[in-house]
Amino acid sequence: METTYDTRLVEDRAMRGAVLSMALCVSVLIASEFMPVSLLSPIATDLGITEGRAGQAISISGIFAVVTSLLVAGLTRRIDRRLVVTGFTVLLIASGLAVTFASNYAFLMAGRALLGMAIGGFWSMSTAIVMR
Repeated sequence: METTYDTRLVEDRAMRGAVLSMALCVSVLIASEFMPVSLLSPIATDLGITEGRAGQAISISGIFAVVTSLLVAGLTRRIDRRLVVTGFTVLLIASGLAVTFASNYAFLMAGRALLGMAIGGFWSMSTAIVMR
């Protein structure tokens, strides 16, 4: 006797996993992007810089997000989208670790720049993925 499987059930489960994965990544991206706004004073105090200078960490992520979102589609045209989004997720994790353990202003800015690249790349690629 041969067992048959309903492929719709397998596809439905895979689709739910993909949607859940995208939702979790979006939640982490948004939290990573906006949480430091409420923590600028403690960040400035810990790094020994002014609050205005700490605020630049918010701006740099936006600048890198715009540039990355404009360039990522053309640069990753021939690469599997799942790999690209996974790469941006790894970049998001690296950014979070860099910002968390930043011991000086330059390291904080580098971590926030990585976050901007992850944000711009993820938003650019997620639209194409959701359409599929």
